[in-house]
Amino acid sequence: MDSYAVRKNIIGLVIIVIAIIYIGKLFSIQVLDTSYQLSASNNVLRRITQYPARGLIYDRNGKLMVHNQAAYDIMVTPGRLEPFDTSEFCNILNISEKYLKHKLDSAKNYSEYKPSAVLNLVSSETYAKFQEKLYKFPGFFVQPRTVRKYRCPLAAHTMGYVGEASQALVDTNNYYKPGDYVGISGIEKAYEKELRGIKGAKLYMVDVHNRIKGPYREGRYDKNAVAGKDLTTTIDAELQRYGEKLMKNKIGSIVAIEPSTGEVLSLVSTPDYNPELLVGRKRRRNYPELKSDTLKPLFNRALMAKYPPGSTFKVLTASIALQEDVVYTGTEFSCYGGFYYGSFHVGCHSHKSPVDLIESIQVSCNAYHCNTFLRIFNNKKYETPADAMDQWEKYVKSFGFGQKLNIDLPNELPGLVPSTEYYDKIYQEGRWKPLNIISLAIGQGELGMTPLQMANMTSAIANRGHYYTPHVIKSIEGNQTIAERFKKPHQTMVDSSNLEIVIEGMDLAVNGPAGSGSTARTAAIDGITLCGKTGTAQNPHGEDHSIFIAFAPKENPKIALSVYVENGGYGSRWAAPIAKLMTEKYLNDSISVKWWENYVLDANLIQKRRDEETD
Repeated sequence: MDSYAVRKNIIGLVIIVIAIIYIGKLFSIQVLDTSYQLSASNNVLRRITQYPARGLIYDRNGKLMVHNQAAYDIMVTPGRLEPFDTSEFCNILNISEKYLKHKLDSAKNYSEYKPSAVLNLVSSETYAKFQEKLYKFPGFFVQPRTVRKYRCPLAAHTMGYVGEASQALVDTNNYYKPGDYVGISGIEKAYEKELRGIKGAKLYMVDVHNRIKGPYREGRYDKNAVAGKDLTTTIDAELQRYGEKLMKNKIGSIVAIEPSTGEVLSLVSTPDYNPELLVGRKRRRNYPELKSDTLKPLFNRALMAKYPPGSTFKVLTASIALQEDVVYTGTEFSCYGGFYYGSFHVGCHSHKSPVDLIESIQVSCNAYHCNTFLRIFNNKKYETPADAMDQWEKYVKSFGFGQKLNIDLPNELPGLVPSTEYYDKIYQEGRWKPLNIISLAIGQGELGMTPLQMANMTSAIANRGHYYTPHVIKSIEGNQTIAERFKKPHQTMVDSSNLEIVIEGMDLAVNGPAGSGSTARTAAIDGITLCGKTGTAQNPHGEDHSIFIAFAPKENPKIALSVYVENGGYGSRWAAPIAKLMTEKYLNDSISVKWWENYVLDANLIQKRRDEETD
């Protein structure tokens, strides 16, 4: 082949290669690379997220507690921004130019073509003013959404609140984008997936002035939002309202449970707050104030406070002793001002002596339960106190103590039931004796229980030996029932026959005749057999705490409660009357003795504590 033919073939090959390169590049630009298409589309299309209405929340009787109201977000798409009058913009929205610059910088860092929020949840009045001037601000648009509204501003700790999604959540969950809202606490957090619904989107054609000209392709690519599911709670709104009223100007909690189901009827933690304070833009201003309040209104005492149960724990000490066959109904112990063991002494109040097991609960005898505790730990079937301690711990935990009950609310704490290992660390292994820990017999020492756990224990006794995991949701819209874990009973390690004996003591503690030494006669209700037990927990920082557990009626109980009033003194002084009023309100929907109600309502224990602190 001559040189001319060779050159011809080489040139032809070069031309073919160049042609292939150009064709490949054109294919890449026009078919594979969508950036130009995206840029062009973003110049003529606006994608507006359709936020679903958050699910509604009802009380157990169908009363609406939480619903929605309209609000508006000011959004920006940085890639569409054009020069605008920042002073006029800021005046309309009542924001500073520094704030605006920060928001625009953040939006650009997030995406040039995806919208970001500049200002959330503006009022209808501000929205109307801004909408009139919107044509002056290319790149901005208004996005409607909803915020929470409280028909019944009750149960703030249980309902919870909604706030802007954190950056950490946005980074780890693809559903959420900057500016989205999410449940932060309470039911709003625990049932976020059910309440939030599913976001939709609408595509609109816009002109060069960023004005909507109509739906893109007649809405063919739109996706409708799906509203969140409505929830029916177990809470009785009227009982909750009454409980919060009774606990006004007091620090503490009330937990009321339906024993047969584990449904929480009322969950009061005081001081509390108006949930409206944490809605929308008000939250940014109000939350720091609530958080810095020395009375801790954001702290859910019902689930998170760890208290000694005091003498209410004697019902458990008696139950374990009966189950262990170390005492019987007729077993008597004398009490001469308390329990004595050599030079060791645990005091007790004045009452008849000797007393049997049922009477020991009726009159709340410290000496009796210290003696039964020693019998449990000196039981010859256990080789060492550590072996007895291990079994005692199992008994106590079978009633739901020392562990999370796994209520369907966030932030529940487990409390504390000390173990063998716990005391080995304090006294060294094998160096401690039952006398070292005898304060456990009367609910003192290292024991720490939440009010929810105390109400749950009361439910277990009311049910004669089992309880259901406490829960605050009764049903979910769409025939979705509650989780199976709330339907399964948990058996305690004490037989029903032994609990019946303890219940007799709780009955007499409230309904025993005058002069019999019954410690809880202030809780008695005409026509209703309420069974209860008082407690007075020692408080090294001031007056003792007033405690009471109760259930009613005695047969087929409908309500079980724990009441805890910090710095309230004896259990019969404040906690017992509050439990009495709550029970009567729930079972009879009325109060028979109004002076008892006035006695509780008129008390301001918070002011009393402040006065004592300043003395």
